[in-house]
Amino acid sequence: MAEQQPPLLRVEGLTVRYGALTALSEMSWQVSTGEIVGIIGPNGAGKSSCFAAVTHAVPRQGEVWLAGERVTGLPTHELARRGLRRTFQQNAFFGELSLLENAMAAMLGAHSTSLAQSILLPWREASTRRGAEAAAAGLLASFGIEPPDHAKRPGDIAYGTQRLLSIVLAYGAGARALLIDEPAAGIGGTDMQRLATLLADLRRRGVAVVVIEHHMDLIMAIADRIVVIDQGLKLAEGTPAEIQRDHAVLEAYLGRAA
Repeated sequence: MAEQQPPLLRVEGLTVRYGALTALSEMSWQVSTGEIVGIIGPNGAGKSSCFAAVTHAVPRQGEVWLAGERVTGLPTHELARRGLRRTFQQNAFFGELSLLENAMAAMLGAHSTSLAQSILLPWREASTRRGAEAAAAGLLASFGIEPPDHAKRPGDIAYGTQRLLSIVLAYGAGARALLIDEPAAGIGGTDMQRLATLLADLRRRGVAVVVIEHHMDLIMAIADRIVVIDQGLKLAEGTPAEIQRDHAVLEAYLGRAA
């Protein structure tokens, strides 16, 4: 069971202040390899600030550990290089590039040549590009984005597929811990099922997944554990069944949404 494994990502005492406002206070949680942790809470509860704090995108206090190593002081780009990545509430991709080119860019670190090799060994550059194209096509297809769409630009595909694409690009050549911010925003029906399948696939691949989500049916169905945040504080943590029975949660969040 995932909960019996040591945590792949652990955060301790994260605090974020914007001037006099404390957006997040002493937040602690962890997620293991092959586990999905959901983060829920009312609007303005501090959920996105939590992701920003974990990835060092904002000044914060507290500690962050990745695969047993303290990474608190590392910048965002170095955390991403080590496999700690995130998505955002808005889709994030290069609008003027094709889906295949976006995927190639997301995998650049794993499929690139140096400037000297590009100039002096052009055959190697061509070979590397062919390999990058094949890897990018394989990445897209493996998450259900089929070859007929690969040559299209993101704006030319359905919105539900755009949401999936943002997650796939964040995963790239293989994230170890992936923070996903409101992936179900604006979708429903078949697209919601495709999203649930993608999240389950990430778990199967051994990714430590943390999802901020307002769609209770989705998060209760796919999460192994749930952390509830309210007014910057951790209100509760437990399995979906435990959270659904927690009176404080029902009062602070689930009851308000009913």
